[in-house]
Amino acid sequence: MESVDIAAELKTEEDIEGFIEASIEEAKNDTDPKYLIHALETAARARGMLATAVEAEVDRTNLYRILSGETDPRASTLAKIANALGYRLTLVKQPVDIKGRAAASM
Repeated sequence: MESVDIAAELKTEEDIEGFIEASIEEAKNDTDPKYLIHALETAARARGMLATAVEAEVDRTNLYRILSGETDPRASTLAKIANALGYRLTLVKQPVDIKGRAAASM
């Protein structure tokens, strides 16, 4: 079966925005950052890695390494990439109390 390059299918800014919004919604209860990285990587490829790197003020090689999961980026770098794509990182209270969850596992 042939794999589809999602980034190649995102032709307009509205397509990119819709993809990011859908990715955020799909992963909203998952604490694994791989969903965020995948959404940013796909959007950056759709818009153009070089343009995203320039806008984010991140070296293009580092942008590839960060978005491929090869390196663990700093929060400030992820924020720059998100900002370059028209988004900002925010913290949201988890629906489950972490202290309660930790106490229950002891």
